[in-house]
Amino acid sequence: MVKVLFVCLGNICRSPTAEGVFRGLVEREGLSGQIEADSAGVGSWHIGSPPDRRAQAAALHRGIDLSGQRARQVKAEDFHRFDYVLAMDSDNHRDLTGLCPAGEKDRLHMFLKFAPNIGHTEVPDPYYDGENGFEIVLDMIEAASEGLLADIRDKHL
Repeated sequence: MVKVLFVCLGNICRSPTAEGVFRGLVEREGLSGQIEADSAGVGSWHIGSPPDRRAQAAALHRGIDLSGQRARQVKAEDFHRFDYVLAMDSDNHRDLTGLCPAGEKDRLHMFLKFAPNIGHTEVPDPYYDGENGFEIVLDMIEAASEGLLADIRDKHL
């Protein structure tokens, strides 16, 4: 089983969206028994909360239901549990680097590394950007999810 963890700041916008998009892709490709996805935040502010209503609405518009997810905070142990720990932006990456146990840094990546053709290295936080920001983030996440799945297939399946 290949395990993937998506990480953003509070685990209510970007990372739960990425978890939902990636899970949907994995299901469509018939790989649910081989790939598992989860999400977390570097901060603890929203533990137990559902994803932001705007993230849920934008995802649902594309057929992805995020309503069953609940925010949690990333832990150092996650680096032992997950094959891929994917940061949404450089601040998240920095925080995760500080949390990462010795010998596990090869698991940590910037998520948009898997979508090099979109011209961005970070998934922007849509929290303060209005409704359109969530659509832009979904486009980026969908592209990176395709690249991530290709990487997993190439290296693990």
